[in-house]
Amino acid sequence: MTTSYGTNDPDDVTLGPGSGVSALDTLRRPVVILTGHFGSGKTEIAVNLAFGFANRGAEVTLVDLDVVKPYFRCRVAKADLEARGIRVVAPGGDRFYADLPIVVPDVRYAARDGRGPHGRCLIDVGGHDLGAKVLGSLSDAIDRKATDVLFVVNANRPFAEDLPAVRQMLLDVQAAARLAVTGLVANTHLMDETTPETVREGIRAARDLEAATGIPLRFCAMQRPLAEALGGPDGTADRLPVLAMERYIVAPFAVRPRGPRLRSRVV
Repeated sequence: MTTSYGTNDPDDVTLGPGSGVSALDTLRRPVVILTGHFGSGKTEIAVNLAFGFANRGAEVTLVDLDVVKPYFRCRVAKADLEARGIRVVAPGGDRFYADLPIVVPDVRYAARDGRGPHGRCLIDVGGHDLGAKVLGSLSDAIDRKATDVLFVVNANRPFAEDLPAVRQMLLDVQAAARLAVTGLVANTHLMDETTPETVREGIRAARDLEAATGIPLRFCAMQRPLAEALGGPDGTADRLPVLAMERYIVAPFAVRPRGPRLRSRVV
């Protein structure tokens, strides 16, 4: 079930035509780091952003820095990503699915110098402050003026029961990463049972966190069918750009759908 945040009237969250600004347009710095709760959806967002920037002609590097979860990591979509020319930095060989805190040397290069003159570097970090600790060891390699650190808000995750809990997790992530969060992303969902009201509730939760911290809410993310039901992927939710996503991250033991994978249309 969804969680109630604040006293905002649901009608205050409006859905309407887009302003021409996409979720990608809100991310102007060449390096983007995704943080958040366990299961907040940051990995799926990272993969969809990678496809979106690649569609715009950028040279994209996607760094899998999740040393916490053994399955739901960007590396699961490695074949799809590399087929589109996106470089994936992650452990290889027999360490591919290892549940070990492995950080390959290329991570430091990608975070500091690997984006190139026309490139974008996306870094997906493990959940909670435990996953963010790995950033602390790389803080000297990260150019803060060239980096956006996004905190993904999913109000339906454990330890996200109310505003104080979510705010404390954000503070814990910042302390562990030794980096300040520069933007929020609303991504409250219930997987295939997500409804428009679930999205509205999540946006209100993220807006409350924005008001409490002064950190701007950049965009909201949702699966493409829901975005289309809410007025199309080029629309807005509560005046926020929408990242309309395809689903790429599935456990390696899960049955993948038959037929060709959908081509990402995020632009």
